[in-house]
Amino acid sequence: MRTYRVAIVGTGGIAAVHADNLARTDGRAQLVAACDVDQGRLDAFAGKHGIPATYLTLADLLTEAKPDIVHLCTPPMLHIDQALQCLAAGVNVLSEKPPALSLADFDRLESAQTQGGAQFSCVFQHRFGDASTAAQQLIGGTDFGRPLVARCDTLWYRPDSYWDLPWRGTWNAEGGGPTMGHGIHQFDLLLHLLGPWEEVTAVAARQARATSTEDLSAALVRFGNGAVATMINSLLSPRETSDIRIDCEFATVELSHLYGYSTDNWTITAAPGHEDQVTRAWNSKPLERGSGHAAQFLAMYDALDAGRPLPGDAASARQTLELAAAIYASAFTGRAVRRGEIVSGHPFYGGMDGDGLGAKVLDSTALNRPAVDAAV
Repeated sequence: MRTYRVAIVGTGGIAAVHADNLARTDGRAQLVAACDVDQGRLDAFAGKHGIPATYLTLADLLTEAKPDIVHLCTPPMLHIDQALQCLAAGVNVLSEKPPALSLADFDRLESAQTQGGAQFSCVFQHRFGDASTAAQQLIGGTDFGRPLVARCDTLWYRPDSYWDLPWRGTWNAEGGGPTMGHGIHQFDLLLHLLGPWEEVTAVAARQARATSTEDLSAALVRFGNGAVATMINSLLSPRETSDIRIDCEFATVELSHLYGYSTDNWTITAAPGHEDQVTRAWNSKPLERGSGHAAQFLAMYDALDAGRPLPGDAASARQTLELAAAIYASAFTGRAVRRGEIVSGHPFYGGMDGDGLGAKVLDSTALNRPAVDAAV
């Protein structure tokens, strides 16, 4: 079991979450360097977390600190180019979401990984709790039966002040609103549990917030296994909650939490006559570890030790990003979108607003608030 040299790029709020969780990996990680363009913020972060080396550029960090893994905790518009820079240097990347602002940008990763010999992974920490592993194994099996109906809701609240940072709420800095930046964690978990999606029909709206993007989206998603799910991504919900419910033939699987879960956040309900088999199947699984960044970090180190592909790898991250693109494409064109449809030449391949179509649709239908300038 190797100890990995880790560097953090970007020292804002999410970077502290990474640093705190790295300290919970039982010596599997050594935080050796940090990077930020703001010297004062960088020095304060390094001092708080005991980081020995600091850099103002990623290039210097890669050359001098020689990390095994770089954690990208920068604003979304920087993720893909910084990931490519790390991969070119032969350094593994763990990127915060979203991994890229478009499928076109994301697809640049394939050749970069091949040439540099390093791997890309995206932070989708909800996949890694024991209960999500148990649910994934049981959904579709003989004990729980086929998944039939599901819902996936990210009902969060962000006040107007949340968008005081000039890059927030813009297409060219965040790639979208709550569909890209908030609900993506929850519907990534839904995809992890149910498998590939096939078709989506969606709406998106700017109901109340002074953004260029949507502040609400709702979708109806059909999966390859026949399950049908509803999905809401909202920043307008004073009682915040993150919810998944999957109704299988013999059991209902429910998860209700906010930003992370333990086993106690899951509820399993058996159909009449199937109580024994459902209870026995669920209780036979390890159910101790909750979700969180540390759980994903440990899974990443185990994969590197064994020479396996990283969890949350580019292929699985792309499926999640593709669903986000399809939600926007359906919402702004008014028609259903199938998986695999958004390819080079499609207006939503190069950006989630479809060459400006999204901004036009939202501007024409916004109920209460004007759009902000999309420039950053």
